[in-house]
Amino acid sequence: MRSRIIVHLSLILFVALSVGCSKRPNDEQIQTDIQQKVAADPDTKDSSITVDSKAGKVDIQGKVPTPEARTKIEQIAKTEPGVSDLNDETMIVPAAAPVVAAETQPSTPPPAPEPPPPPPPLVVPAGTAITVRTGQALSSKDSQSGQTFLATLAQPVSVKGRAAFPAGATISGTVVNAKTKGKIKGEGQLDLALTSISVGSHTYPLQTNVLSSTEKGKGKRTAVTTGGGAAGGALIGGLAGGGKGAGIGALAGAGAGFIGGALTGNKQIEIPAESALTFTLSQSVTLHD
Repeated sequence: MRSRIIVHLSLILFVALSVGCSKRPNDEQIQTDIQQKVAADPDTKDSSITVDSKAGKVDIQGKVPTPEARTKIEQIAKTEPGVSDLNDETMIVPAAAPVVAAETQPSTPPPAPEPPPPPPPLVVPAGTAITVRTGQALSSKDSQSGQTFLATLAQPVSVKGRAAFPAGATISGTVVNAKTKGKIKGEGQLDLALTSISVGSHTYPLQTNVLSSTEKGKGKRTAVTTGGGAAGGALIGGLAGGGKGAGIGALAGAGAGFIGGALTGNKQIEIPAESALTFTLSQSVTLHD
């Protein structure tokens, strides 16, 4: 009876052990499960490890990026069914930062310095005296109203130390009014004004006062400056050396310029060639570079 009981218990124990052994994972399964879980976990997926299991005793070797990843791998291994012991020999090796190749940039020369600002435009103000020498003879008898005459600038004009109009610049003028004097009555009239000046490649319009000379019918002569409200200009003389121009002079009085004239036998107003006349700008002139 006792022998039967012992045999029966032995059979039960054998069956129990057989069942327990059949449910226990083998070492290959343990290794595979741990490696798969490590690769799937976001905290440990960057680790490079090997897992070895012998009778449930697990050895882990390799490299992990952080201490946190190492701890997480240990937790995965310890909770794996069938693991009875764990030996962790992993090394913490931080992941190398990605090397970004520097883009080769072409060398760029430094920007050129800003050029200095251009000087402000030169403005010849109203009231500036313009002295010219006539290029032809003009008279109350032979000249016509509206006739153009040419002259050259007798004296250079500067503004605040800067050259504006050079001596010799070509000047254009106009005969504003020319009227011959009658023998008995009536008066001779010769009015002149400047209209433009050429400097280099530029021609600038001019607005000046009108130089006016009058010869009365009975021989009385007057000369006045008219137009634009400008200061008086004057006929300031002809070339030295005599001739008709030698008798022309500048006469001042009452704040206005006066014109004298070389007269012919019949008392006409005449201005010989090369006579020097001074006009006054009634409007400013802006010069271009």
